[in-house]
Amino acid sequence: MARKTEPKDVTAVVAKQNEKMIEVRLRFWTNKISTEKGKVLPKHAQTGGVVRIERNETHGIVPRKPKPFHTLLDVGAIVEKVLIEHGIKLHPSERMRKYMTTPISQ
Repeated sequence: MARKTEPKDVTAVVAKQNEKMIEVRLRFWTNKISTEKGKVLPKHAQTGGVVRIERNETHGIVPRKPKPFHTLLDVGAIVEKVLIEHGIKLHPSERMRKYMTTPISQ
């Protein structure tokens, strides 16, 4: 198996405890479901909410304003926008590389 190489423009750093992973959080709205004001129905939520990224000093992530989604079909696109907005680059997993190729140079 080929050895992974690090991007040339990035220097590896020692990861602090609990900061190795990058966390993206989905939060679903639960208001306006119960007929009683100020109450929620346990384990019930709307199909909309917000996507936010958690603070992570090791990765240099400072969260910005959460981005809303209105249907579950929006979630993937909003997660992508949040990652791009925070400058995060994703590397394909071993499993994903099985069906990916690099673009052909023109």
